[in-house]
Amino acid sequence: MEKDDKFHISFKGKTWAVEAGSNLRAALLKENLSPHNGAAQWLNCKGLGTCGTCALEIEGNLGPLNAREKWRLNFPPHKEANQLRLACQIKVQSDLKLQKHTGFWGEKKGEVLDKP
Repeated sequence: MEKDDKFHISFKGKTWAVEAGSNLRAALLKENLSPHNGAAQWLNCKGLGTCGTCALEIEGNLGPLNAREKWRLNFPPHKEANQLRLACQIKVQSDLKLQKHTGFWGEKKGEVLDKP
């Protein structure tokens, strides 16, 4: 396997390697790290991109928003909270550093929930 076939994700004090092209939400859940806050862990769209509860602030090469992500992030509370992306719609294509903010949708930038 070539070096570029895997990338590293850093979230909540943990860093691990994932296959290139992996779905970010699935990669988080596989490591028992939820992209959701509170009740959103159970009340979410299961990766369909319709609820927005897996919104994260992400550093790394993400590529453009797809149509579903553009649609969901155009509604409150995400519309006012720029720089968020939906983990369920991201295909890992670079090393990523993630932060989860407070609020049901992770939209409140004042506090970050990225501690282990």
